[in-house]
Amino acid sequence: MNKKFSFIIVALIIALGMALYFLKSGLGRTPSAEKTGQAVYATPSGTGHEGHGEAGQAEKEAEAPQAAANEEAPTIEIPEDKHQLIGLKTVEVTIQPLQKIIRTVGRIEYDERRQATVNTKFEGWIEKLYVDYTGKYVKKGDALAEIYSPELMATQQEFLNVLRWAKQGHDVRNETISRMLVKDADSMVDAARQRLKLWDISDEQIRKIEETGKPVRALTVYSPVNGYVVQKMAIRGMKVMPGEKLFDIADLSSVWIISDVYENEMQLVREGQTAVISLSYFRGREFSSKIDYIYPALSGDTRTVKVRFTVPNPGGLLKPQMFTNVEIKIGLGKKLAIPEDAVIDTGTRQVVYVDHGGGTFEPREVQLGARVEGMREVLKGLKAGEKIASSATFLIDSEAQLKNVTPLGQHKH
Repeated sequence: MNKKFSFIIVALIIALGMALYFLKSGLGRTPSAEKTGQAVYATPSGTGHEGHGEAGQAEKEAEAPQAAANEEAPTIEIPEDKHQLIGLKTVEVTIQPLQKIIRTVGRIEYDERRQATVNTKFEGWIEKLYVDYTGKYVKKGDALAEIYSPELMATQQEFLNVLRWAKQGHDVRNETISRMLVKDADSMVDAARQRLKLWDISDEQIRKIEETGKPVRALTVYSPVNGYVVQKMAIRGMKVMPGEKLFDIADLSSVWIISDVYENEMQLVREGQTAVISLSYFRGREFSSKIDYIYPALSGDTRTVKVRFTVPNPGGLLKPQMFTNVEIKIGLGKKLAIPEDAVIDTGTRQVVYVDHGGGTFEPREVQLGARVEGMREVLKGLKAGEKIASSATFLIDSEAQLKNVTPLGQHKH
């Protein structure tokens, strides 16, 4: 009897528990389903039927950016009484004029536009040499050497014979014949004179041949420009051939300075920009010049591009192959800028610590532009008027790393 009674009691308890369970779960219906009379069945994704699932997903996507925007920026607190102890200073982010200075080294070269070479257009032998060493200064028109040429002697003799023929034509009594002879003789004289000129015989030398009536044995070669003899191949008694170089002469009244600029800085360099040039040999003295040419090729070994300056050299102080220091100053205009020391550069990102007051600092990732004279241009991440830590940033960053405080939106490890 007792066993039967106990069984009945257990059954009643189980029935009561099941009733309470079904009442609580609403018999598998949601409150919205009870009103509409529609059942909501579970799906693998845990949503309702297809239409309601898409609407829910769209709501989640719309809420995600809003949640990210409302996410509180992480901060780290540095008590104000510790600022002086660790050397912490802050500066205001400002818009200021920036000037990029490219510092490089230059080398003095000859001005190629002021160089000349001396050679002959005929075969001959050097009988006398007036310039007998390299480095001698000559003026335009100075004698350099005397050259004997059998071929030139024959041409001079031909020229003199034609001149005599022309004179004889005037002595013929028959006017018609005389006029014909003179006309032909004048044409031949002009042709012979032109041939001498094509061999670089000057008008003065030709006039001397006409006046003396004798050919010149050795023809004098003159300097075409003022300058220094930088290369001398001529030797007394040497045989020379047409086109063979005898002297190279360079005018050093102005010189070139060739400098190398790295490829990552070439986007800032333009022709006409001013540079300040100085030499260690002349301390305290500076030369100013403008870029007059940028060479078109990049050096594969040094990854640099050559730029050229032209500098007056009236006293001859600047000598080829001297080295110079070159500073090219480039104005970048007004830019949002911060001190370079304020930036923590990890190689993949740049972080600054924004001062919110009360010893609270926010790590913020920024995008930076040009690096100029201890300043960095800010492209993104900061606004004018904000304050950032400008010193002791490594100490702040170390404390932030220990407390796992990272810039907003960055994954925490």
